[in-house]
Amino acid sequence: MDAAWQLRVVVLVPAYNEASSIGATLDGLMVQSRPADRIVVIPNGCSDTTAWEARKYPVTVMELPRLEHRKSEALNRAWNEYAQDADVLICLDADTVLPPNALAAWAQEFAATGTPAGKPLGGSSSKFTMQDPGVLSRLQKAEFATWTDVALQRGRTSVLAGTGCAINNSVLRQIAARADREGPWVYTSQVEDFELTYRIRELGYICQVSPDVRAYTDSMKSVKALWGQRMKWQVGTVEDLLELGVNRLTLRDWGQQAMGLLGVFLKLLWLAVIITSLVLGVFRFVLFWWFVPVLFVALDIKRARRIPHHDWKDIVLAASFFPQEIFMWLRSGWFLASWWAVLTGKITRRRIDRWEAQYTAEEIN
Repeated sequence: MDAAWQLRVVVLVPAYNEASSIGATLDGLMVQSRPADRIVVIPNGCSDTTAWEARKYPVTVMELPRLEHRKSEALNRAWNEYAQDADVLICLDADTVLPPNALAAWAQEFAATGTPAGKPLGGSSSKFTMQDPGVLSRLQKAEFATWTDVALQRGRTSVLAGTGCAINNSVLRQIAARADREGPWVYTSQVEDFELTYRIRELGYICQVSPDVRAYTDSMKSVKALWGQRMKWQVGTVEDLLELGVNRLTLRDWGQQAMGLLGVFLKLLWLAVIITSLVLGVFRFVLFWWFVPVLFVALDIKRARRIPHHDWKDIVLAASFFPQEIFMWLRSGWFLASWWAVLTGKITRRRIDRWEAQYTAEEIN
């Protein structure tokens, strides 16, 4: 028997009010060329029919009340009860669909003797993409495609996104044995994926983006929902970095934070210069200024051609300049707001529940 088929693969699907999408997620798992040995759906605190929909499938449904530590606690409870004996653990959000090759490809990755970097494989994230035709969703799709390309070129990632990833379960057992948690996932982090990935890398394992596994996930349909999601991600990342400090594993992440803050500063400086020159009546249009936006458009078009399942609308959107520029301003906005929130939170000792804020934003919209 092929070594990949000898691995025990368990899938955990945490879900919060996902009755409309859980069926598609489970349909995708039912048609895998290499079936999972166990699938556990974990509806936690749901006020809709998520659990009822899940019970239509040959899966284990671990229905839980509203948990204090949300997704992290749901994953820990399910892992402790159903997944400790697995070889490979798959984490999959309840609004994400895996193509039929996903579990087989992941099993093959973990059955291999090693990685190009010479270290054992700790985790493998999928390549995320969205298929919603809206403008905001297309902008998110382009952003994720760029992130995926960069991670594939590097051969590693610092975040195994729980949206859809596979993890070496022997590593999770080591992490679960730490005194600061009840399972692999810690409760002090608002971005449990980042902290867990750090612990995996800390043990000497490589975390990568899979070259073969794609995942089709939902996008944020409104600016308010997107802002809530990104504030949770960015605030949680900053909090974790401040907790972990500067070291060889976080140096690149700190560099990304520094570049992000520099980008915000340059955008605000550019805006201040333009406004000041207009007020003083000394503004002069220089033809050379066209070079920068033309360069940005050319780069955006090049990236758009790399987007999986792209169509002519993705190319036109990239060539339009303004949608991408507005999205960049939005990114600068939540980047600056997140740092402000973290620093003021340190002073006031108040911490906003970013999970609740995101849920509220999504429900309103």
